[in-house]
Amino acid sequence: MEYRRMGKSGLQLSVLSFGSWVTFARQTDDHTNERLMTQAYEAGVNFFDNAEVYSAGQSEEMMGRVLKKLNWDRSSYVLSSKAYFGWKGEDKKPNQHGLSRKHLMEACHEALERLQVEYLDLYYCHRPDANVPMEEVVRTMNTLIQQGKVFYWGTSEWTAAEIMEAHMIAKDLGLEGPAVEQPEYNLFNRRKLEVDYAPIFRNVGMGTTIWSPLASGILTGKYNDGIPEGSRMSLEGYEWLKDRAVVEDKINRVKALGDFANELGVSLPTLSIAWCISNPNVTTAILGATKVDQLTENLKALEVLPLMTEEVKQKIDDIMGTKPVVIRN
Repeated sequence: MEYRRMGKSGLQLSVLSFGSWVTFARQTDDHTNERLMTQAYEAGVNFFDNAEVYSAGQSEEMMGRVLKKLNWDRSSYVLSSKAYFGWKGEDKKPNQHGLSRKHLMEACHEALERLQVEYLDLYYCHRPDANVPMEEVVRTMNTLIQQGKVFYWGTSEWTAAEIMEAHMIAKDLGLEGPAVEQPEYNLFNRRKLEVDYAPIFRNVGMGTTIWSPLASGILTGKYNDGIPEGSRMSLEGYEWLKDRAVVEDKINRVKALGDFANELGVSLPTLSIAWCISNPNVTTAILGATKVDQLTENLKALEVLPLMTEEVKQKIDDIMGTKPVVIRN
């Protein structure tokens, strides 16, 4: 396993990590989760990602039970949660979601209880909240750090301007700004990480924990001939993945990329993940899995990483046609 420093922090994350979005409590049970987490940990994965909203809190409860049973040395792994959406679904009251001090403090306490741990290594603001002053967010996340409940705080799917505002306010107050951002980044979604965040990487230095490196599974090729039963795109409540992602044009590009993967003698998923982590501004790519063989295959991306030469990446750009166009004045 390769480990990378999370931005300018001293924290080291495995370049491949393990997350529970969509899978835990919807596609997997405790027994399967234990097997998958053990497999990941034994392969050198040291970062496990979660959030209050995943399966309405059940995902954190499941991960907490597994961690309690496995009893790994707490200092050997990095654990995260995220707050914004709340976990009570449509029944949530006004203060049971968002980034107010009240919700962030309460959500952190609830996450610790569900995960059965004393602290979170990473705690994210899962989305920006225009209704809460940025100073309140920055102060609250620093309060959680000072209380020892959180070690580093971060953002997820914030704009570059919002991240920089948080850093400027933190600097003015002598507090810690966000150390990490969790954006979607894959061969279909590149602009934010490659263009928008470029000044942040250059001037501030931030880690990134990537979600959906396989574009919700499209980059595995499993949707090339339709949507398989039991896959995440067939799940109730995830129809938006179908609407947003499965279009004929994308599938054709994926098929062409699959042909190139065959030429290289590697699988399409491992090529797609290796491409993602070949970006030096990626700290880690979060893998999701429902089966041991699926996780085994995706972990092989580390073996494919050395193949990511400039020539190979140019060929991938030619096939996909998704490289952002940067207009310079």
